[in-house]
Amino acid sequence: MTKISKIADDDGEKIELDPTFEAQLEKLHRLSVYGRWLTVLLLWLSVGAGSLWQLRYNIGLLQENFTWAAVRYGLLFNPLPTIGLSVCIGMTAAVLVWQSRNILYGLSEPEQKRLVQQVRQIRHQGRSHPLWRWICQD
Repeated sequence: MTKISKIADDDGEKIELDPTFEAQLEKLHRLSVYGRWLTVLLLWLSVGAGSLWQLRYNIGLLQENFTWAAVRYGLLFNPLPTIGLSVCIGMTAAVLVWQSRNILYGLSEPEQKRLVQQVRQIRHQGRSHPLWRWICQD
């Protein structure tokens, strides 16, 4: 998981974070990762399943005799399912690239600042914030 121990302030100087705040940042980041993957899962279960259901006849034809022309025309003459599958594939690819970038290079400064702002907002609002019990409660 991505570890955030220092963050740049407005002047560009690195500030050391206290361990509690750092743990809350990591919890919020983990929640955002889970939220993105949950969104992708729900998208595939709703839009993706519906799109594949609309393409079931073409898929059956492709199982019998696969050609790239059949794939092309199957998608060309069914624009709504094609758009639905494109959205599902695009969202999945976007989350994969985002998470891979975070694993390989760490969180970018704007992303770190956004997380710090969100944790401060959650702490400031207290128990009335919907994420408070997942972020701040021990």
